[in-house]
Amino acid sequence: MKTKKLTTLVIALVVAMSFISCNEKTNTDTTGHTETNKHKDAKAEHETPEYFLLRPEVEKAYGYSHAVKIGNSIKISGAVSMDDEGNPTAVGDFEQQMKNCYADLEKILKHYGCTFDDVVKEDVFTTDMAKFLEFASYRTEIYKKHFPTGSWLGVKELAVPEFMIEIELEVHKPKNK
Repeated sequence: MKTKKLTTLVIALVVAMSFISCNEKTNTDTTGHTETNKHKDAKAEHETPEYFLLRPEVEKAYGYSHAVKIGNSIKISGAVSMDDEGNPTAVGDFEQQMKNCYADLEKILKHYGCTFDDVVKEDVFTTDMAKFLEFASYRTEIYKKHFPTGSWLGVKELAVPEFMIEIELEVHKPKNK
């Protein structure tokens, strides 16, 4: 009976240790030092988020921040085609709405000292996928070195009925910038 309990205890301990080791994978940096993901996460948690409001009054009214930077990562909320008062612009003109989105995203990237070359993920939400595909080649003017990862999603509607496209980004800012 003691052997059976001991065997069960040992099996439970091995299973628990395997879960712990899966969560603590190590990385080796260029100097040969190892660091667990757990420690990397702890460092990121201690970094103070830096929020950015592109249109403070509009963003406060709707209850969001346009971007936040934590460490070398920047998350940018979906950009839409609007003026500084939050009114839709280029109503009915898909191509111009897309260009307006990228113009706003560029302003945010510049605020953080970045360019579209630093974008690692781009998600596009559109109420008209056929129109987006028609004008998607415009993205070659935005992404000159490489395209980021991301998704293109057709949606029923966006926050305001006149909006036809919304683009959000994730950015990695290199340490030397």
